[in-house]
Amino acid sequence: MSKPIHVIGGGLAGSEAAWQIAQAGVPVVIHEMRPVRGTDAHQTDKLAELVCSNSFRADDWAGNAVGLLHAEMRALDSIIMAAGDAHQVPAGGALAVDREGFSQAVTDRLSAHPLVTLAREEVAGLPPAEWDSVIVATGPLTSPALAGAVLALTGEDQLAFFDAIAPIVNVESVDMDVAWRQSRYDKEGPGGDATAYINCPMDQAQYEAFIDALLAGPKSEFKDWENVPYFDGCLPIEVMAERGRETLRHGPMKPVGLTNAHKPDEKPYAVVQLRQDNALGTLWNMVGFQTKLKHGAQTEIFRTIPGLERAVFARLGGLHRNTFINSPRLLDRSLRLKAQPRLRFAGQVTGVEGYVESAAVGLLAGRFAAAERLGRPIDPPPATTALGGLIGHITGGHLEGGAGSFQPMNINYGLLPPMAPPKRDAEGRRLGAKEKTRAKKRMMGERALADLAVWREDARAAEPA
Repeated sequence: MSKPIHVIGGGLAGSEAAWQIAQAGVPVVIHEMRPVRGTDAHQTDKLAELVCSNSFRADDWAGNAVGLLHAEMRALDSIIMAAGDAHQVPAGGALAVDREGFSQAVTDRLSAHPLVTLAREEVAGLPPAEWDSVIVATGPLTSPALAGAVLALTGEDQLAFFDAIAPIVNVESVDMDVAWRQSRYDKEGPGGDATAYINCPMDQAQYEAFIDALLAGPKSEFKDWENVPYFDGCLPIEVMAERGRETLRHGPMKPVGLTNAHKPDEKPYAVVQLRQDNALGTLWNMVGFQTKLKHGAQTEIFRTIPGLERAVFARLGGLHRNTFINSPRLLDRSLRLKAQPRLRFAGQVTGVEGYVESAAVGLLAGRFAAAERLGRPIDPPPATTALGGLIGHITGGHLEGGAGSFQPMNINYGLLPPMAPPKRDAEGRRLGAKEKTRAKKRMMGERALADLAVWREDARAAEPA
């Protein structure tokens, strides 16, 4: 047991993988290249730094697939979920976190663990041959040397897509005589706050002028990556606007479930929402406003939004390149590289999208690697669970569509085996379409958590006395 497992990358996936390994009683070394070598997106040297949004999205296990993934990870002692819960900020029905407190908590817990060693160094090229168990969790910003070595080993072409970052506003610069606090449908989040968002209303003329400005504004150039696609789950707002003038109004700027506290009789035509970004409540991010507009244009255009005329931006939006491997072709069911099984992959580089999904794959990779080191069975979680659905997708569950068909995926109910909803409630009343959908999601959540509990107990039973 003196031989450690090596984890390359100290992001969410790498941090979660290392935690799971150490908690299983196996020594682990985290190799994190920051601050020796920086990236285009990171700003600190902390582990599990959040580079885009501060939201882990919906936290309702009975009504949302990512909320179900939260619950499953909590049941498996996730360090990412524990830190997120400890550093949550108001966000309606979502789990959002103070990004500084969150990453500091993960860094502190891992640094204090007696079986964890943190090595600040870049692993250039393939890991040394004497490292017999390695998890590559280098994320969407994998260093060129390591990416090139992996691609040479597999004979694959690198797949890539663009991801964009939303701006952050100093809350004191928001005009609250125009904006108001309210969560959509007054829904309370994990912290019990039904006024977790700041809402900036637009009438039709203001919305149309805003769309015109987005379409005309100068954009960042792709340079060498002009043919690289976007990930549809994180489109820049100007790209959404190009797909149709009403797209934003039915997406991140939808006005449904909101009532203007200053003009309750006037329904907004569109609404821009801000979500708290730090525990102090001083910084708020523009929800869904990831962008590739040049910085000068961002300041000018976003200050046309009612309530943001004097906005002070703590950070403007940006664009960076993400990479991922062709996991269904390259990885086995325990995330090992078929061409060299000592290497496992975890996180966004495997073709999952989102903070929680990345950490979830790190959790599984860590458990798989620890089980292998301890000589225990390596069984993926049931396909009925959110964790099992993710593993299924990245190791062969996607539809084949020729070269480049495999694309990043958020967790969703479509990755789980379907269930037929009940037609009537307990009192015999016939359910409507929305009620059936809610009932089906709850049933799928209950099934997933029950099956995960059995899987977890089976794993415990395999441990030596």
